[in-house]
Amino acid sequence: MILKVYNDHNSQSVISQICEILENGGVIIYPTDTLYAIGCHALKERPIERIARLKGFDPKRHLFSVTCDSLQMASRYAKVDNAVFKVMKHYLPGPFTFVLPASNQLPRIFRNRKEVGIRIPVSPIQEIVRQLGAPILSATIPFDKDWDIEYLTDPELIDEKWGEEVDLILDGGTGRTEGSTIVAWVNNELQILRQGLGHID
Repeated sequence: MILKVYNDHNSQSVISQICEILENGGVIIYPTDTLYAIGCHALKERPIERIARLKGFDPKRHLFSVTCDSLQMASRYAKVDNAVFKVMKHYLPGPFTFVLPASNQLPRIFRNRKEVGIRIPVSPIQEIVRQLGAPILSATIPFDKDWDIEYLTDPELIDEKWGEEVDLILDGGTGRTEGSTIVAWVNNELQILRQGLGHID
């Protein structure tokens, strides 16, 4: 099923419908300010395991990211000191993933991971996360290098490829082809782990 969404001012009925699917353990594909992402309620283990199977990853070993609606929410699931808070406030919302020490608020499936990626994109997902009251897992859509790039950017083609595997696809228009810039906070400095769409001053 495809549902049209916008960066803000989505109808309450649309937001509620999406939140109900997530609360019930559903898996969705949704737009971010970079690539489309596959995600679920980040505090529910069964849909996380489902996404891990789709991507062929061991969730206990692979670093996943969570999408939050604010720095306040992010600070519940990652350890955010004053210095990194100021940096994140400068760059977020935006096309960055901050890799930070994980807090103990994440589900057991993450417990042997010492780090978590934090995303706060400019995206319709912020409204959804805000109403859900919990972060949403954020992972790239499985993609084979032999496929056309449109299978990462065109909601209709994403539905053609993954519509039977997920519960809902959110159509936010044509997506980008570049991922977020992944940065780690080490010794009070940012270290770029992967250069993506976002640029550090």
